Amino acid sequence: MAKVYVGLGTNLGNKEENLRTAVYLINRKIGKVISLSSFYETAAWGFVSEHTFLNAAACIETTLSPTDILHFTQEIEREMGRKQKSVQGVYSDRPIDIDILLYNNLTLQTPELTIPHPLMTERRFVMEPLAEIAPDFIHPVLHQSLSELNKLLLTESE
Repeated sequence: MAKVYVGLGTNLGNKEENLRTAVYLINRKIGKVISLSSFYETAAWGFVSEHTFLNAAACIETTLSPTDILHFTQEIEREMGRKQKSVQGVYSDRPIDIDILLYNNLTLQTPELTIPHPLMTERRFVMEPLAEIAPDFIHPVLHQSLSELNKLLLTESE
């Protein structure tokens, strides 16, 4: 059984309901959600939007491969009304975004998926909820705990 950490974000519609629906669908399609962070309200990152985001992190126990998880998360996003993923780093408003952040201690780089998520340690909206549910998890590339990485990010942004 693998432990997979995902980041969740939404800035359209009923945001809390969107996050809860995503968690429900993850439970049905991917595996058991064993922990869920608090919900964090944040500004848009990487683009300008009049809509704030609601973000969370979840830990899932699953037997699925990283690629299978990616396909199921994309299916959930489409099912919830997401039209397209970011194109060439151009972000836009979305009813749901699900990013695979970590998969056990795996490091993986394929054309469609990189684990650990390459931008996770630059994003407070990812690191705060992730450090809340897995403070002692050691990042497989940076070899620091998620709580240490989150503290560094908070210090840099002051």
